[in-house]
Amino acid sequence: MRQSVPRSGEGMGERVAFERLAAPLQVGPVTLPNRVVFPAHLTNFAVDGLPTARHAAYYAARAAGGAGLVVTEESTVDPADRPYEKLVRGYDPAVLPGYRLVTDAVHAHGTPVFAQLNHNGGQSDGTYTRAPVVAPSAVPDPLFRAVPREATAADVARLVAGYADVAARCAAGGFDGVEVQGSQSSLVRQFLSRATNRRTDGYGGPLEHRARFLVEVLGAVREAVGPGLAVGVRLAGEEGVADGTTLAEAAATARLLADRGLVDYVSTTVGVATATLERVIPPMTTPPGYARHVPAAIRAAVGVPVVGVGRYLDPAQAERALADGDCDMVGLARGQIADPEFAAKALGGRAGEIRTCLGCNQECAGAVGTNRSLGCVTNPRAGREAPLEPPVRRRRVLVVGGGPAGLRAAATAAQRGHAVTVLEERPETGGAVRVAASAPGRGGLRPLADDLAAECARAGVEVRTGVRATADLVRAQAADVVVLATGARAARPAWAGESGRVVDVREVLGGAVAPAGAVLVVDDLGSAAAPSVAELLAARGCAVEVVTAAMVVGQDLGLTLDRPRWQRRAAELGIRQSTDLLVEAVEGRVVRLRHHPTGAVQRRTVDWVVVAAPGEPADELWRELRDSGLEVHRIGDCLAPRRASAATLDGDRLGALL
Repeated sequence: MRQSVPRSGEGMGERVAFERLAAPLQVGPVTLPNRVVFPAHLTNFAVDGLPTARHAAYYAARAAGGAGLVVTEESTVDPADRPYEKLVRGYDPAVLPGYRLVTDAVHAHGTPVFAQLNHNGGQSDGTYTRAPVVAPSAVPDPLFRAVPREATAADVARLVAGYADVAARCAAGGFDGVEVQGSQSSLVRQFLSRATNRRTDGYGGPLEHRARFLVEVLGAVREAVGPGLAVGVRLAGEEGVADGTTLAEAAATARLLADRGLVDYVSTTVGVATATLERVIPPMTTPPGYARHVPAAIRAAVGVPVVGVGRYLDPAQAERALADGDCDMVGLARGQIADPEFAAKALGGRAGEIRTCLGCNQECAGAVGTNRSLGCVTNPRAGREAPLEPPVRRRRVLVVGGGPAGLRAAATAAQRGHAVTVLEERPETGGAVRVAASAPGRGGLRPLADDLAAECARAGVEVRTGVRATADLVRAQAADVVVLATGARAARPAWAGESGRVVDVREVLGGAVAPAGAVLVVDDLGSAAAPSVAELLAARGCAVEVVTAAMVVGQDLGLTLDRPRWQRRAAELGIRQSTDLLVEAVEGRVVRLRHHPTGAVQRRTVDWVVVAAPGEPADELWRELRDSGLEVHRIGDCLAPRRASAATLDGDRLGALL
């Protein structure tokens, strides 16, 4: 059967006019063509501290995609500030050609571009500089744990001059405005917050004193760039830490700055990058618009435009924020990472074609947090922007398997001009993603499958579901190229023996088995698989314990910022978590475990054991076809079982090469 997919715009209203999003806006001396902002965020694209062609292509793609304003990632103003390796060194005159590369690329699409200036202060350590970090007070950051050196009056003067110097360099580099970061990871925030500012001089105590450093910075920046550039600030509306900045204080700070004519706009965030990062970059379980109250409160206090953020997934949500008066501009970072054409599609009557951000944080926040370059699960070309080249000749491409790898390969190949057919054994496409999306807290994965299916339909891919592809059937299709994306299957652990009470997490989530009673969940993946199935079973009334050989259950949940929610749910449901344990054997209902640091043996008596472990490639069809004379390729889990990000990247790479 042929799969039915949603029509373009279905469920959102393709003809909806997002009049407020489309309206131009004056920000100081700069006119924005619309209200969609691509806000500053880290990319790790810098090389030797300098902007690169990769930066230029990345920002240009969002400008070409209709963004009304692009704000580039932070440029540090001080050689002593280096919390991570690939920071753009704004203080280095050598950045100027890179700045020009970026601004020329963005301006080519008629889009204004601002530069963000920052100093991370105590939210850093001396790993790269081999020197103490500087902060308002000697208060160690909870993540970096380095005790800072308290800034002296001479330090303050030097740093203020540093902001002005980099602002002038940004003006020379062609930027239309500059934004001072006073939000999630910044020296400015640390001066503003009672949690990190313990000073008793003119830079500490009352709010007006704590804001003095920011006032001096903005004054110096204003003077450095002159009247031709816009000047803004990004403030943390709520820090979510003890004695941290409150929303009322953030609004008061914004009012102080606006009343003194120091800023042309205010951008907002919530949270602290090194303490409450899940508020700054919320995971998929966070509802859209979760932070709307922050820009609303600040907008009520100032007479300049305000940027609101808050995990807006579609233009209707952004339009509603504008209509309700929450903000004047809407910042969508991950939304435009997932789909660079978010704005153009929204404002051009194609909202239903927007590729939805999953909120999975795997290849954006998770990648940057591990010193890798930014990417995206649903948009494998993020950070690798390049036009799709037409093929030398049009070919008939047969894709076997309608999971993320197969659909991505099919869509990319068809978009280049190939004739593509997909065969999928199940009644619908989506593969393992649809199974994973059925777990608690993982429903945000579902758009990956839905959007890929819709993209294939728009590209003219013929999708046949309910078709089991045999070697004879594949040969009968007379395709020029065969792409095998047949996925992976559960691999039974050696220690499981013949026990019928040991099952894979896929079987539980797929509904093939329904464990009851006492359940031991074995986490050998470190992903969301074990925690999510544990939550599912505990909610059904099972007594659940999760064991892992690692030091923490679901170790990757820290990178994706899902850990706080998991820990809350585990506590609410009474899920026990045990670490450093290897499973050795299952003897009836008894599971033998070994605590590998000490060698001590432990035992658990349970009714079921659910395993989250690496699978094995379902590559039987490849083994039948590899010597057949056909051009055959393997991608995704059929090649090597990995995460969804590897599947979509495999598919896109192959689709672009065929």
